[in-house]
Amino acid sequence: METSQYLEMFIDESKEHLQSINEQLLALEDSPNDLAIVSEIFRSAHTLKGMSATMGYDDLANLTHKMENVLDLIRNKKIDVTPDILDVVFQSVDDLEAMVNDIASGGNGKRDVTEVVSKLLMIEKGEDPNTINSKGTDLSSGQKAVKSISNKVEKFDQFELTVIEQSMEQGFSSFQITVKLRDDCLLRGARVFMVFEIIEQIGEIIKSNPPVEDLEEERFDFEFTVIVVSKENGDDIEKRIMKVSEIESVIVTELSIDDIKSEQSKPEQDKKNEETATSISNSLGTNESKSDEVKEKEKSKGQNVTNKTIRVNIERLDILMNLFEELVIDRGRLEQISNDLNNAELHETVERMSRISGDLQNIILNMRMVPVEQVFNRFPRMVRQLARDLNKKINLEIIGAETELDRTVIDEIGDPLVHLIRNAIDHGIETPEERIKKGKPETGTVVLKAFHSGNHVFIEIEDDGAGINREKVLTKAIERGVVTAEAGANLTNKQVYELIMASGFSTADVISDVSGRGVGLDVVKNTIESLSGSVTIDSKQGEGSIFSIQLPLTLSIISVMLVEIQDEKYAIPLSSIIETAIIKKEDILNAHNQKVIDFRGKVVPLVFLKDIFEVPVTKEEDGFLSVVIVRKGDKMAGLVVDSFIGQQEIVLKSLGNYLNSAFAISGATILGNGQVALIIDCNALIK
Repeated sequence: METSQYLEMFIDESKEHLQSINEQLLALEDSPNDLAIVSEIFRSAHTLKGMSATMGYDDLANLTHKMENVLDLIRNKKIDVTPDILDVVFQSVDDLEAMVNDIASGGNGKRDVTEVVSKLLMIEKGEDPNTINSKGTDLSSGQKAVKSISNKVEKFDQFELTVIEQSMEQGFSSFQITVKLRDDCLLRGARVFMVFEIIEQIGEIIKSNPPVEDLEEERFDFEFTVIVVSKENGDDIEKRIMKVSEIESVIVTELSIDDIKSEQSKPEQDKKNEETATSISNSLGTNESKSDEVKEKEKSKGQNVTNKTIRVNIERLDILMNLFEELVIDRGRLEQISNDLNNAELHETVERMSRISGDLQNIILNMRMVPVEQVFNRFPRMVRQLARDLNKKINLEIIGAETELDRTVIDEIGDPLVHLIRNAIDHGIETPEERIKKGKPETGTVVLKAFHSGNHVFIEIEDDGAGINREKVLTKAIERGVVTAEAGANLTNKQVYELIMASGFSTADVISDVSGRGVGLDVVKNTIESLSGSVTIDSKQGEGSIFSIQLPLTLSIISVMLVEIQDEKYAIPLSSIIETAIIKKEDILNAHNQKVIDFRGKVVPLVFLKDIFEVPVTKEEDGFLSVVIVRKGDKMAGLVVDSFIGQQEIVLKSLGNYLNSAFAISGATILGNGQVALIIDCNALIK
C-alpha cells in the first residue's frame, strides 16, 4: 500500500491522540478509580496502534500495544492505578512522541525502548517496575539509574560525513563535545540552550546526541554530546562552555577523518541494535496489532461523518501570507498613484480594492490564528513531573486556552513560558512544610491565563508562593553592577522586580540568594521583546508573583505611524504609541543631563531620533518639536521627529542576517512610492 500520501495526516492525528492520552492520564491521576477515563485512554492508544501498523511503523505499533495491555489490566480492575505505574505509562508516551517526531522529521520512527518495555512487562506480571534499569539489573538498593552517553566517536550519515570532510579541507577542525550537567541541575533545557548559543558562536553544529528535539523537551538525563566544526582550539571551547553555570564537566575531543571513517565501518553495533529491535518486536506481538487494525478499518467503513474543517499544510498558509504581503505593498503603491493622478474613477476603483483586500487580510490572518492551547497543553505534564521531582504539591490552573495568536508568535513563546512556569514552581512555590508554617494550604497554585485586549494577547503566570524580596534583589543588583545604590533607592517596587530580568543578574548565586528568582530571565525578556512584546512583574512578598507578557496578535502586517526625520521616513508601531504632541522648544527641561518634558504630570525623557540614527541635516528647524510618546511597561519616552505623515498598515520585512544587529531597528517596509522605511524598535530606546 502506498502510504506517503497519508503521512501528514498520520503525523497530525498521532500527535492529537498522544496529546489526548497525556491529558487523560493527568485526569486519571486525580481520579484513579474513574474507569471511563481509562477507556478514553485505551481508545486513543488502540487507534494509534492501528494507524501505526497500517503505515508500517511496527516499533510504534508494538510499543503502543504493550502500553495498551497495561491499560487493559487497569480497565478490567486487575491492577490499581499508582503513581509508579503512571510514571511508566508517561514514559511510554514520551517514547511514542519521540518516534512520531522522528517520523515527522523524515526518520523511520525506530527507537531503543528496551527500558520502558521491560517496565511494562513487569507491571503485567505484577512486579515493581522500579527494581530494574534499562539493562534489567537490580536497583533495589536505592541507586538511581542514569543513562550515560559514552565518549566514543559518534556515527554519521553520508551527508554529515561529507560536511565534515569539506570543512576540514577548508581549514576547520572537528570536535566531539560531551557536556555533563550537575545532578542538582533543574533547568536542564535552559542550560542546553545556553551551551548551544556558545557553540553556535564558535562554529557549526553537525549533530547532537540525543537529538535536538529530545534536548529541548529535556528527554535526557544529565549528559549530551555535540559534534561541531570550528576554527577555535579545544581548550578555548572547553573554557567558554564551562562558564555556563550548573555544568559539571566538558570533554572536548578533536576528531581526525581517520577516526570518523574507522567508526563508520563498524557494523557490529548496527547489527546489535537490529537484533534488539527484532527481539522487542517479537515480544510485543506484531501480528495482533495488525489484526486489530483490520477490525478498526472494518468498523470505520460504515461511518459517514460530515466534516466542516479541512487540514491545510502550514507551508501553504505561509506562501499565501507572503503573496498577500506583496499585494499590500502594491495596494499602497496604487493608492499613491491614485492620489497623484487625481482621477475619480481610478480613485473609486482603488478604494474598492482597498476594502476587499482589507477583508481578505482579515480572513488570511484568522486562518493563521491558532489557540494558545497548543502551547499550554504541554504544561500540565511538565508541572506534574517537576512537582514530583521537587517533592512539592502543585495545582496548575489554565484559563483562556482558547485565546488565539498568530502561528509565528505561537512558535516562539513556548520556551519563555516553560522557563517562567518552571521558575514559579521551582523557586516561587514553597515546600508543603514551609507553606503550612506560613498558614497557607500545602498545595501551591500556579495560574496560567491568556486573554485578548485590543490588538494584543496577554499571558499571565501567577503563583501564590514566596514572592520577591525587594531588598535582596536590590542588594544583589548593586553587587552585580546592574544598578547603582543611588539609583536603586529611587526605584519603585516594579522597577526593582524587573531588575531580575537584567543581563548580568542571572547567575547561579541568585537561586539561593534572591528569593529563588532570576536564573535566565534575561533570555525570556529578550525573546519576548524580539516578538515586539513586553514582560512586566508584580509581586507581594509572602503572597506570590505575577509575570505578565504582552504580545501582538500578528507579526506580519502591523499598523504604524509614519514619521519624517529630515528627508528620511520611519515607521513607529502603533502598539507602542500613547499619543502624539507638538511642543515648544522652551518647554524642554533638563534633569540629570537628560532633556525631558512634563507630560501630564510625568517627567518623560526625550529621544532625538535624528541623533540616534545619524540622519543628515538638510532642513532648518523651527521653534516647535513633533513628539511621539511611546511606552514600554510603565516606562515612557518621547521620540522627537520632524513631522507626522499618518497611520498606515505595512508589511514587516526582516533586515536579514547581516543587519540584524542594527540598533533600535526591528525591520523595514516598502512604502507606496517604492521608498524603504525603517521600523523603529521602541523597546530598545526606552531605558
